[in-house]
Amino acid sequence: MSTARVTVAWPALIAGGIALLAAGAGIAYVAVRPASPSNGVQTTTAGAVQPSAGAPSSTLPPALSAAPEVVITLTPEAIQRAGIVLAPVSAGRDISALRLPGVVQPNAYKQVVVTPVVGGRVTRVLAELGQSVRRGQRLAEIFSPELAEAETRFVSARAELDAHERELQRTEKLVEIGSASRQELERLHAEHTAKLAALESAKSQLELLGLSTSAIAGLGPGKDVGAVTTVSAPMAGVVIERAANTGLNVDPTAKLFTIVDLSTVWVVADLYEKDFSRVRVGASARVTTEAFPDTTLHGKVSYIDPQLNPETRTAKLRVDVSNAKQELRLGMFADVSIDAAGQGAVAMIPRAAVQNVGDRTVVYVADAKDAGRFIEREVRLGDRSGNEVAVLNGVQPGDQVVAGGSFNARAERDRLGLRPSSTPSSAAQPASQQAGTGKVQGPKVLVTETGYEPAKLTVRAGEVARITFVRTTDKTCGTEVVFPSLNIRRTLPLNEPVVIEFTPKRSGEIGFVCGMNMLRGTVVVE
Repeated sequence: MSTARVTVAWPALIAGGIALLAAGAGIAYVAVRPASPSNGVQTTTAGAVQPSAGAPSSTLPPALSAAPEVVITLTPEAIQRAGIVLAPVSAGRDISALRLPGVVQPNAYKQVVVTPVVGGRVTRVLAELGQSVRRGQRLAEIFSPELAEAETRFVSARAELDAHERELQRTEKLVEIGSASRQELERLHAEHTAKLAALESAKSQLELLGLSTSAIAGLGPGKDVGAVTTVSAPMAGVVIERAANTGLNVDPTAKLFTIVDLSTVWVVADLYEKDFSRVRVGASARVTTEAFPDTTLHGKVSYIDPQLNPETRTAKLRVDVSNAKQELRLGMFADVSIDAAGQGAVAMIPRAAVQNVGDRTVVYVADAKDAGRFIEREVRLGDRSGNEVAVLNGVQPGDQVVAGGSFNARAERDRLGLRPSSTPSSAAQPASQQAGTGKVQGPKVLVTETGYEPAKLTVRAGEVARITFVRTTDKTCGTEVVFPSLNIRRTLPLNEPVVIEFTPKRSGEIGFVCGMNMLRGTVVVE
């Protein structure tokens, strides 16, 4: 069809209407015709819908498609049989939550790796994996010759200092009675200072090796020198890693335990580049998991990585969440919902009003001046919120759309076989290039969290390729599919089939990607 006008053979249409009434069809009267001037629009030769003189100005752009309008007119009886229910297009604000897949990770500020302060051999392990420990609790014991040597050095230094102090006292008395020189006394004072410094050095070494002040004070000549040191928990938490086993030889760099305080955890998610402007640090967030679907944990965005991953085009986003019941386990997948800014003022319609015709998303708008007259309008959808969905383009507040019975309106339209061109790009091709063998190839592609399934399709040149895309999850960047070489871009609503049609002319490969150019697939033309 070279222009946007729909040419209808009126004698054939009248005959068809009479035959329809004679057959007792449920739809009493259906006609497809160009929009009349009475509805405030006129169709240009290029197919674009523009306001006519006297029509109210629109706050939203008109329908997206350059295809001719499809108008369905129903009698009151037919409307009742089809269950047609109208709903108003309301004005709203696109502030629906931004949903991101996340992973539970430990709070790095409350995680500690326990290492020994002295080398030796592990003789006893007192903590088990997964055990909750308190601060100061003994975790392991280590036999350390280095510790024994340090204790011996301390005892020796203390004994030498005691002996030297007694000698110094005797010399001071001899100096007073003139039996010793003052020079000798000054020499003993210098030696006393050096021995005192040696004792303090030995004491400091024992403190660095983990001995308490009371244990150091108990050391002395004639007492057993201990060679066993205790490894204690530096903080309260849960032991999530244990590398210590009896008989293991360790040095001060050996990792014996990892302890984490799980009272708070981090949920780390990937924030796509296109959503950077919608999220700020401090934004409220809600976290849910498949393990506890009825439990919603509340937190705040505490950090957004200033560095962008060049491969995934995402930045790490962190949400701090209280985990008092310790239901969140490390490594668990979580769903993060963040209160994010949207596109501003948008039109809102019931989700039931949205239908898919081929690769187009449409609604049926009631003509305010002609009861029973419904105009198919292509729309571009935004985020969903409950039973409503934002419309970024195609309708405006104040319009009335078919909510109940919209599927019946679409089914009747399909029954008449009234389909606009599948894509503007194919419609613009010469007829000689669109001609094929008449065969239709219909592979189906699922858009999952991991990518396209299948990611490689095979079609034949000269035959119509009709590829159906179905996005099965919100945890994917594939909310759009783009065929760059064909100049095709389509939005993929969740769990709604979207059909892409084209006719490959020669063998080769045609690539398709998601809107962020992260997911990739290939159509091989044989």
